[in-house]
Amino acid sequence: PKGTMAFTGKYEFEGDENYDAFVQKIGLPSDKVEMGKNCKIVTEVVQNGNDFTWTQHFPGGRTTTNTFTVGKEADMETMGGKQFKATVKMEDGKLVADFPNYHHTAEICGGKLVEISTSSGVVYKRTSKKIA
Repeated sequence: PKGTMAFTGKYEFEGDENYDAFVQKIGLPSDKVEMGKNCKIVTEVVQNGNDFTWTQHFPGGRTTTNTFTVGKEADMETMGGKQFKATVKMEDGKLVADFPNYHHTAEICGGKLVEISTSSGVVYKRTSKKIA
């Protein structure tokens, strides 16, 4: 089927837009804001059909892992470390999820991982390049 295994890989942060405005909007604590600012987050994605393991490796050794199946409710963790339940959907090859205070999409575009989070009209875009 089209789109299978499209996400699998390791991606390194390349650049973002509107980070400050977005994290203010979602109320991210200032220590977390600094941690996420221009930091070389490596996102590792393992896709097996509709099952995903999505791990973010932060400098300094901290990691966050979300495991989910498209179309099924899963326990997830936000940027700020809050636990919540979400159902990730696949729409036109994009992964789409509603976090507690933002809407998130992820897609592979020209070999890059492009993630867009929207909260109250503020659009945060993060691009990561494939490294493995």
